[in-house]
Amino acid sequence: MNKPLRRVGLTMMVMVLLLLANLTYVQVINADTYANNPANRRSVMEEYGRQRGQIVSATGTILANSVETKDAQHYLRVYKNGPEYAPVTGYYSSIFGATGIERAEDDVLNGSSSKLFVRRLSDLITGRDPRGGNVQLTVDPKTQDAAYAGMTAKNFSGAVVAIKPSTGEILAMVSTPSFDPNPLASHDNATQRDTITKLDDDPTKPALNRATQETLPPGSTFKLVVASAALANGIDDANTKNLPADPTITLPGTSTTLSNFANETCPEGTNNQVSVSIAIEYSCNTAFSTLAGKVGKDNLIQQAAKFGIGQTDLTVPVPVATSTVGSIPDEAALYQSGIGQRDVKLTPIQDAMVAATIANGGVRMQPQLVKNILAPDMSSISSFSPQEAPGGPALSKDVADQVKAMMLLSEQHTGGAGKQANVKIASKTGTAEHGTDPKNTPPHAWYVAFAPADNPQIAVCVVVENGGDRGLAATGSSVAAGVGRATINAYLAGEADDAHHRAVARRPLPAGSAHRRRRHG
Repeated sequence: MNKPLRRVGLTMMVMVLLLLANLTYVQVINADTYANNPANRRSVMEEYGRQRGQIVSATGTILANSVETKDAQHYLRVYKNGPEYAPVTGYYSSIFGATGIERAEDDVLNGSSSKLFVRRLSDLITGRDPRGGNVQLTVDPKTQDAAYAGMTAKNFSGAVVAIKPSTGEILAMVSTPSFDPNPLASHDNATQRDTITKLDDDPTKPALNRATQETLPPGSTFKLVVASAALANGIDDANTKNLPADPTITLPGTSTTLSNFANETCPEGTNNQVSVSIAIEYSCNTAFSTLAGKVGKDNLIQQAAKFGIGQTDLTVPVPVATSTVGSIPDEAALYQSGIGQRDVKLTPIQDAMVAATIANGGVRMQPQLVKNILAPDMSSISSFSPQEAPGGPALSKDVADQVKAMMLLSEQHTGGAGKQANVKIASKTGTAEHGTDPKNTPPHAWYVAFAPADNPQIAVCVVVENGGDRGLAATGSSVAAGVGRATINAYLAGEADDAHHRAVARRPLPAGSAHRRRRHG
């Protein structure tokens, strides 16, 4: 071969090698990057070209599904009761991506999950149109309806979370104000952009999932954590009267005072001293801030961690913001933290977990929104299995029972609507100051509870921001308790109905009725 031909051959070889290198870089090394790039319309169109799976409630109610269209995207995502379930389902947008379960379970819903491999293989062999899998949630519609109605009836801003204590299943998750995810799934790009602009510009933040993403001072509901730390570490017992009943105390090392609600002396004192139980019963700040000082910073932080406060990687599978007790730099800060103020901030789902853990005898269960992963034909692929949270029990059964007894006393002194004589509730309220001028800023109203107290089936947390409809006069009992009890009552009534139906189904038929049933099909 002469010299010119060798040069041409060498040049072609180099070009082929460069082409192979570039192909490898694009198709192998950067394949995921290009596939997940929001600007990649081919990927989006491919996803819209197949039917995305359904999101259904625990009882099978369809919350999100895809309906066939005649345009280029083939399927339109539709949300039933969109605003009520938006904090759970999230939205699915061709421009702005996905949130909530739409994002957390995207690979199942779009059909790319390894759990659906057999189905995809079957579709390929049979020529069947590929479809996504379905996701069944743990959310109970009656409980969700009651929680949402309670929050929206008076235009409350806040959240409700309900959990089944023995399993961690999330029975309700409400955040208000909310938004309708349907316009964000529109095939019209202008509609999507207008909607997201309005959501971003809305000062009430309707797109924020307050149940999982907002941390607020929990006020006196945090006293359950302080009481648990005191009892668990043997620092105090439930009934010894050794805490100050004073209407006001001075924080250690400062001239700053801390007061009980309405500057009242804590009732039932002996020699101006009250017990932990009485202090919970009447939610006495001076007693509890003093108790926090006795518990100490380390014990308080450790007990809070056992309840999950401070966990940075919690997902349900929707991500959860990290709750915190703050840095607690000195004893005065410890006193303030002991009543759920200063830098203590919890998400509503975290405070629901505190109540659920006490209800479950001190064992904290991992909260979970997904009950089942289902194939396109609704057959089960994998199911939720209750799991204890890592780190062992948060409390011993004995301590949990003592705190529960205190919460029963607290409920007796808690006002608000929804009390039913046949439902025994254990609860704690909170009225949390916040802002740069706390005394003149409407407080956040909290209520955590579980029921029936002797056999807990549901634990709830309600937070109503900025005083709800009562402004500066708001308290946890006057604003949040009614919403919490309505949520509890709705779930227990549904459970009772289900039990009744099961009993009727098992009841022996009268003589001759079996024949009649057969005859009438």
